[in-house]
Amino acid sequence: WKPRPKSTIAAVEEPKQEEAKAESVEEVKEPPKQIIIRAHRLNPVYQGIKFLDYTEKEDRSELKELTGVDPVRIEWCAAFANAILEKSELPSNKDHKYPLVARSFLDWGEKVDTPEMGDIVVFPRGNQGWQGHVGFYVKEQTIDGVLYYYILGGNQKNSVRVDLYRADRALG
Repeated sequence: WKPRPKSTIAAVEEPKQEEAKAESVEEVKEPPKQIIIRAHRLNPVYQGIKFLDYTEKEDRSELKELTGVDPVRIEWCAAFANAILEKSELPSNKDHKYPLVARSFLDWGEKVDTPEMGDIVVFPRGNQGWQGHVGFYVKEQTIDGVLYYYILGGNQKNSVRVDLYRADRALG
């Protein structure tokens, strides 16, 4: 699940310099027109990796400030995902009816067939149908014929980590 921000393409022209009134007959060449392409550079993985190895006990106050929840008392993977999306200048899922539930991200963004770095991936977790885990896709790897995703997320073994998850377990 991923928001698909549109790249902004803008043409910028250099200001024309006044031609010098010289007696010599020289042609003044105009500088070439510059085209600037701006793509979204704040990939969530790049924003989230800044918090790599933060643990909910040792870095409790920093994570609480980032996510808005106490990581020792609340399951915080969805709160971490929302915070990183906002740091990436992307719309978060905070306005959802259940913003702290990982599976609420199944209602967010646009479903894609092949994930790219920074995409949201939701996995089942626990025994209840509403439980889950959410994180950011980093890359994939096949191990013994099984496809795995590297996922950057919060509350992965009580810290911010990159862990392997079976791709066939992804809900979206």
